[in-house]
Amino acid sequence: MSLKAKFDCLSTGLEIDVGPRGNPNVKWTSSSSRDRLLQSNVTASSPLQLRVSPGIVEIDNGIVKLSLLNPSGQIAGVSYNGIANILEPEFKDSQRGYWDIGWDAPGIGKNVIDPLACTEFKIIAQTNDQIEVSFTMKWNPSVGRNVVPLNIDKRYIVLRGSSGFYAYAIFEHLAGWPALNIDRARLAFKLDKKRFRYMAISDERQRIMPTEDDRKFGKVLAYKEAVLLTNPSNPSLKGEVDDKYQYSCDNKDSHVHGWISSGPHVGFWVITPSDEFRAGGPLKPDLTSHVGPTSLSIFFSDHYAGPSFGVFLQNKEPWKKVYGPIFIYLNSDAATQPTTLWQDAKRQAANEIAKWPYEFPLSPEFPHSKERGSVRGRLLVHDGGPAKPARSAYVVLARPGAAGSWQDNYKGYQFWTKAGQDGSFTITGVRAGIYNLYASVPGIIGDFKHNVYIIIKPGSVIQIGDLVYNAPRNGPTLWEIGIPDRTGSEFYVPDPAPGLINKLYLKSTQKFRQYGLWERYTDLYPKNDLIYTVGASNYARDWFFAHVTRKTANNVYVPTTWQIKFYLKTVSRGSYTLRIALAAAHNAQLQVWINEANAGVKPHFTTGRIGRENAIARHGIHARYWLFSVNVPGSQLVTNRINTIYIKQVNAGTPFPGVIYDYIRLEAPST
Repeated sequence: MSLKAKFDCLSTGLEIDVGPRGNPNVKWTSSSSRDRLLQSNVTASSPLQLRVSPGIVEIDNGIVKLSLLNPSGQIAGVSYNGIANILEPEFKDSQRGYWDIGWDAPGIGKNVIDPLACTEFKIIAQTNDQIEVSFTMKWNPSVGRNVVPLNIDKRYIVLRGSSGFYAYAIFEHLAGWPALNIDRARLAFKLDKKRFRYMAISDERQRIMPTEDDRKFGKVLAYKEAVLLTNPSNPSLKGEVDDKYQYSCDNKDSHVHGWISSGPHVGFWVITPSDEFRAGGPLKPDLTSHVGPTSLSIFFSDHYAGPSFGVFLQNKEPWKKVYGPIFIYLNSDAATQPTTLWQDAKRQAANEIAKWPYEFPLSPEFPHSKERGSVRGRLLVHDGGPAKPARSAYVVLARPGAAGSWQDNYKGYQFWTKAGQDGSFTITGVRAGIYNLYASVPGIIGDFKHNVYIIIKPGSVIQIGDLVYNAPRNGPTLWEIGIPDRTGSEFYVPDPAPGLINKLYLKSTQKFRQYGLWERYTDLYPKNDLIYTVGASNYARDWFFAHVTRKTANNVYVPTTWQIKFYLKTVSRGSYTLRIALAAAHNAQLQVWINEANAGVKPHFTTGRIGRENAIARHGIHARYWLFSVNVPGSQLVTNRINTIYIKQVNAGTPFPGVIYDYIRLEAPST
């Protein structure tokens, strides 16, 4: 029986069947077929060429020519299909395609954007079929704290007949070296602004984009990334809002994105074939492509996570990690519509995913398939009734830690999959190491952790058998608001204010990506806050997607208090449990009162200050997951009358403190 793999962001029109021997079969299921692509006229038999000089290294396979600065390892040029350089010619050679990190030394407090300029070049392999080159920099304690204490090895691979190139890097912090914080690592590409105007990151999210000049002469809104286009070069874009965060994507959905030029019809695509080197789990959002034209390969960042998330290395702590390889793919055809190039890019992404782990990278730090292992098992969930299959659960192998720690884990590798309808799962291609197995289950609150270490050795196949997740529950559900799926997408998302729209999202399922939706709360509730009545209200209509501040007539942002009203015919003497699951939080503090919220009354519960994720400002519908369980004595509830739970978001002063709820429920005492 075959296992069918689905890739969300590669979605419709493409299917991969993985047969019993693991052989992938890529099939088109829509009218868009592979043979519509007209590749370069250069044949795949063109020999590989490597030219090295003191300032430049060129690798040419007859389809793509890659020009690398020697010895820094920055990407100065990419030549393809008669275009001398796909990258922006007006930028400096070192600012067209580059790796960088953001780092600081604890105690110094100065964040440095470091381009990781290397100092040595080496040819790793030069054959008829493959060229791999390496650019390295080594840290020496004598240089002091102003230089990042890392060893860096940046690698580039060009294969014979391949319409693109591979890039990966090894970061190393040796034992005995000083402490280091890294808040982001990425590979960035700045494309020719005169050629590339059409951007695509999914089937639904693709469009003609404004230019950097359009943004420069537009109106900056609440923060510098958000700009109202007042006089764009393309008149059809006038009155729209542009913000790079409107094009963020979850890790699980972000495997191919890029740009298309109209003359000639050429596509430039960043393909991420594996998530093992990313961080934060399948639901971690991050940037993709945006105005520039810019395309990014984000390996990790504190976007939608906050400054407490990153690679934090203690003094003398050893650490090493391989980021990539990613594949930069170029395609072209004789068509005039972007559909053909986008469909082909999805096909190529599926092919790269099916080939993972690659067998051709030559760094000993990148294990090939025979040096990896796999884990198989089945997850069941017990949530107040008989154990049932954990359908569509995200099952994650990550560094040992507490339940849910996979969403904060940036140092190690992560391997995840989606369980089948019977709860079964298989995770393949796992690097040797010691892991915990974690899971989150749609429709179920909380986080599962298997409390036995999983030790992966080369070639090992570990059969875990059946695991049972005993979900948090003290008693039967009396009422609930929302769906426990770690997002707020089921709640009411308003239309944007007139004159502050992005046309891409007017009829989209991702309406939450519109700018300024936090201000719409004040429009809907100018004086009195939200009141939700269980049994009468509907969360899709009556529960605002984000608990935010209110803007007063004096332009002051004040706290808001929401009410949940519910009727209890009888009240038990035992303890009830209020579950509050959050999909995101930013500079927030929730306080809860039961049936009394007068001034001077101490709150029954408070979260304390939580979150620095900024998902509300950055047009997200989720970020980091939080779960709070509040004990409610029956003595605080009333019988045969309306009870009221007050939830106040205390922090204010700006538009952005607040939370996005995932799910709320009240449980009766245990029976």
